[in-house]
Amino acid sequence: MKISYNWIKDYLKIDHEPEKIADILTCTGLEVEGIEEWVSVKGGLEGVVIGKVLTCKKHPGADRLSVTTVDTGGLQPLQIVCGAPNVAAGQTVAVATVGAILYKGNESFEIRKSKIRGELSEGMICAEDELGLGTDHTGIMILNSDAEAGTPASRYFDITRDVVFEIGLTPNRIESGSHIGVARDIAAYLRQNENAGLQVTLPDLSSFKSDNSSNVIDIEIENSHDCLRYTGVTLSEIEICESPRWLKDKLKSIGLNPINNVVDITNFVQHETGQPLHAFDCNDIAGNRIIIKNLPAGNKFVTLDGIERNLSPKDLMICNENEGMCIAGVFGGLKSGIKPTTQNIFLESANFNPVAIRKTSKRHGIKTDSSFRFERGADPEIAVWALKRAAMLVKELAGGTISSEITDIYPVPVKRAIVEASYSSIARLAGKAIEKNTIRNILGFLEIDIMEEDGDRLALEIPARKVDVKNEADVIEEILRIYGYNNIETGTRLNSAITIVEKPDREKLVNTISDMLASAGFAEIMCNSLNPASWYEQNDEFDTKRLVILANPLSSDLNAMRPSLLYGGLSTIIWNLNRQNHDLKLFEFGHCYFIDKPGADIPSPENYSEKANLAMFITGQTGKQTWNHKAAPTSFFHLKSYMEMVFSRLGIDIDQLATAESPMKYFAESITWLHNGEQLGEAGRISAQYLAQFDIQQDVYFGNINWDCLMKIAARHTVSFRELPRYPTVRRDLALLLNRSVTFGQIRDLARRTERKLLHNVALFDVYEHHSLGADKKSYAVSFTLRDDRQTLTDKTIDKTMNSLMAAFERELGATVRK
Repeated sequence: MKISYNWIKDYLKIDHEPEKIADILTCTGLEVEGIEEWVSVKGGLEGVVIGKVLTCKKHPGADRLSVTTVDTGGLQPLQIVCGAPNVAAGQTVAVATVGAILYKGNESFEIRKSKIRGELSEGMICAEDELGLGTDHTGIMILNSDAEAGTPASRYFDITRDVVFEIGLTPNRIESGSHIGVARDIAAYLRQNENAGLQVTLPDLSSFKSDNSSNVIDIEIENSHDCLRYTGVTLSEIEICESPRWLKDKLKSIGLNPINNVVDITNFVQHETGQPLHAFDCNDIAGNRIIIKNLPAGNKFVTLDGIERNLSPKDLMICNENEGMCIAGVFGGLKSGIKPTTQNIFLESANFNPVAIRKTSKRHGIKTDSSFRFERGADPEIAVWALKRAAMLVKELAGGTISSEITDIYPVPVKRAIVEASYSSIARLAGKAIEKNTIRNILGFLEIDIMEEDGDRLALEIPARKVDVKNEADVIEEILRIYGYNNIETGTRLNSAITIVEKPDREKLVNTISDMLASAGFAEIMCNSLNPASWYEQNDEFDTKRLVILANPLSSDLNAMRPSLLYGGLSTIIWNLNRQNHDLKLFEFGHCYFIDKPGADIPSPENYSEKANLAMFITGQTGKQTWNHKAAPTSFFHLKSYMEMVFSRLGIDIDQLATAESPMKYFAESITWLHNGEQLGEAGRISAQYLAQFDIQQDVYFGNINWDCLMKIAARHTVSFRELPRYPTVRRDLALLLNRSVTFGQIRDLARRTERKLLHNVALFDVYEHHSLGADKKSYAVSFTLRDDRQTLTDKTIDKTMNSLMAAFERELGATVRK
């Protein structure tokens, strides 16, 4: 939200430095995210001055150029070559001197001393479009002759300068979503902390009155649940024209484009008061009736942006007798909007149900300044005041008459909340005993009335605009933000408690593995838990019945809770690839979400589950090519080694895990690790079909660890001491000719079953595939480490063991031992 400092000063007489105001706003809970200087003309006409043309003669080398001498208030006149057809001696003009920077749209150019066709030119006599003061380029600007030479153009043209604060407005502070609201907070803070006798001064509307009743519009509310209050008034015989400069500058300073005087007034009052307004052309109000209701399903409606939208029966509409004219609180209709020919208007100032407005806004993907305020809760008490303010401005700037009394339909007036608080609770939550008089003063500054005070207890009436102040803690927060959190001293006493952490300490193990992966060159990523449901619905890999769909999503791209970490990683990879970062090693700790009982009539927490996972992604090269490192493409086995490194770090014996191929179709090749039949992890190369969804053109390897399962195993892991072996180990190697379908895991498992006593390790150290071996054949070079913990192995024992292994391989795997 943008707030203009000049605009604030219209209601509050202050002259503090902008940086001081920014600090005050942040202290009061309105975090200032940025401060920028704004000028009504880009560049502020720096370096442009008023000049008097002393002489003007034809350029000796160009028929269409003139050589002039111009008095710009300096010691000597400047010689300037000018191409304008209307330049003449005796004129008063705007001159851009050497070094000035002029802007045209997003382009800029600097005025330099130069020679044009052999004649020296020491500046430029400007047309209005060159200064950003208009669009005319038929000739130079000719000014009033009474302007003094050397006068800065910024002063002559009365260029407006302002400071604009960019505020990160949180949902609970919508009462400060306007310039008057921000002014109230600044005044309260300064009155408390600087003893300033400040008061927010609002425009005087006491002279408001109806001129006649020639144009009365009847109003009917059919849906009073969603339309809490509706007020309106008509103005007749107005003239639609361009807004005055002061109004356009106000809107431009906060990033709004002026449209015409009536529309600009509704925008101005909205940002002044926080109350959205809407103006209708009376000629489009069929039957002179406005009905606030819901239309049946199937109705179509064209909004001001020219887009035809399919209405939901839950959308609240502002209708005439025949059709809808506006999506209430969200967006106006194209047909009933203000047009250049409009002469009679109906001004609307209403208050709508925040939940209904938010759902409609999200349903149609429309975000407007109006919906922003209504869905957070507008002040129902300011509706009539804002309407009067707008009507008086329209009469002032567009002429005409107020042609009806104000119609105010308020079926069930909103009652101000009564909240009980106590001085003791304030001291307890603040961590400091604040004087009672100080608390009373702050409540008064915030216009929170003390209805009753009985000893320690306070009964407080909360202004309707503070929609988020509902209980004692909220009141205390209001007091403290004006008192100043920086005025709460840090205590000298430190309290601590002994906590018993469940073993294993999940957070500690997450940090341990994160550090290990980071030291291996991985970067940690944190992806959004909300994904588009379409990611999972277009593949049969995921059970869409178990997909957690949000009832009220922020957008269609964030409408489902992720059931896998895969898509977040792939979206991160393509983001990096598009920025020429091709070699990636990423990991993420995150939760996945599921519906365990699909189709339940009433959703409850028991129907859902979330599972912790660790995901790893590698793609591109293993590292950068250097003089001592030859880069190579990452592979399935690189990822497999990282997965097993995590298992080993947490005390899991890899050899005790069963392996199989993953059933997941997003893998082109894969492996799954199983512990007692439960999947502990999986890894593999992502299939081209899934990579194509993200337009990824290089191989990606993805691994996922069931972190909850891993924690259960780690909880049972114990560290035991064992003395170093006394007797040496012996290694023997075998070259086995095998069918291509035989895996190393089969060899290792068969070897362990065959020799349980002496065999300590089985390792694959070479794979050879060639057509000379035969069709569908391959050769594995496998090492076997033997050791007897009771005695030194003899050649006889070793040979007997190896013969048993070879026989088993030949018998059960069809292997041939290569000599």
